[in-house]
Amino acid sequence: MGAAPEMDRILAVDDAPDTLELIQRRLTASGYQVFTASDVAEAIRTLDNTPIDLVITDLKMPKISGMDLVRHVRENLKDTEVMMITGYPTVEGAVTAVKAGSQEYLTKPFTDEELLSAVQRVLDVLKARRAAQAAPAARPSSPSGLTGNSEAMRKVFREISKAASSRATVLISGESGTGKELAARAIHYSSPRASSPFVAVNCSSVPENLLESELFGHVKGAFTGAHEARAGFFQTADGGTIFLDEIGDTALPMQAKLLRVLQDGELCMVGSDRPRKVDVRVVAATNKNLRTLVKNETFREDLFFRLNVITITVPPLREREDDVLLLASHFATKFAEELGGAVPELSDEVLRVLRSYAWPGNVRELENVMQRLVVMTDGGVINPPDLPSLMRFSVAGEVGLDRTLAEVEAEHIRNVLASVGGNKVRAAEILGIDRKTLRAKLKLSESKQP
Repeated sequence: MGAAPEMDRILAVDDAPDTLELIQRRLTASGYQVFTASDVAEAIRTLDNTPIDLVITDLKMPKISGMDLVRHVRENLKDTEVMMITGYPTVEGAVTAVKAGSQEYLTKPFTDEELLSAVQRVLDVLKARRAAQAAPAARPSSPSGLTGNSEAMRKVFREISKAASSRATVLISGESGTGKELAARAIHYSSPRASSPFVAVNCSSVPENLLESELFGHVKGAFTGAHEARAGFFQTADGGTIFLDEIGDTALPMQAKLLRVLQDGELCMVGSDRPRKVDVRVVAATNKNLRTLVKNETFREDLFFRLNVITITVPPLREREDDVLLLASHFATKFAEELGGAVPELSDEVLRVLRSYAWPGNVRELENVMQRLVVMTDGGVINPPDLPSLMRFSVAGEVGLDRTLAEVEAEHIRNVLASVGGNKVRAAEILGIDRKTLRAKLKLSESKQP
């Protein structure tokens, strides 16, 4: 039997015994290992002797305040997160706490759901940072640059390994930008054909009237402009692998000719009726559902069955959350090396956005975003304002829909202030308002606090 997963360790610090008992009971029941301290001095002794993942501290305590504890943790414990709780909430207090290093700012009294949600958010940030820091050592695991350590990608790697050892045709499916060509290259370069050519053809990018000539070649005089014979991609790939990307976009007549190559290993150059033998392993890919195309009679069923001997599905990035930070670190390092500069650090809030974003463009979109950030960001740290606005707004829009407009506005203002370290001039610029309006909104928000 495998070892049980290690529990997250949480230290709760509050001079109110009732509050400590409440936090300990709620978190222990949720599977956390909880330590308690009634003041900052006791908390520091615990931290000196016990690895702690998260410190939950009250703000106002006798002698030494919770804010001092936050600063102590930030200055001395780089792998521990902090969360502030208080019965005296203000927007300015929240900004001060966040500037000092607190990831969350929870007001008393709080519900079980509010406590557990806040704890989970902070631990997610910690795990994201750990994953980003560990990324260079955990780098991918497959030839040709296909990257990932998630279970979904480990499954793909196992399938690639099995496919590489056979001569069978492979059909790779997946959304645009997931890395289907990288998977095809990994199959080729892990196979006995690795020393022979790998030829990639995007079927959708070649005009229909030229595709046959491009794939099979043509003889001299086969058509106007054919002044000499020319070999096609299949002949170029002889002995190796041809990758037919977007196979679902080929016309039915072309599909019939491809079927002959798969069945007999023979092709006819355009303008010739003499068949030629070729030894080519075919790997095809599509972002469409070929079964649906067969049903709609736009894709030949017999060709589908010939292609669909071994099927590998490359998952979308939204189903590979554990790989997002690994890929982000990989691309940041890659582009920083190309520019000859230092690899920028991703702030905790940026890590959270990267993990939460849906990535409709998959790995290709993430690569483009990281290239932009490395090239365009000034300084050594990438912060939320550096991200494309679409990403920031998309993630912000995922919050619950059961809050008032004033609550959403107040939280957004607080988040923006925190992201710029409390700089009201910069916050006003990002919010699109002047400083006077910002001051008024902050004052109004504080007046509505319980």
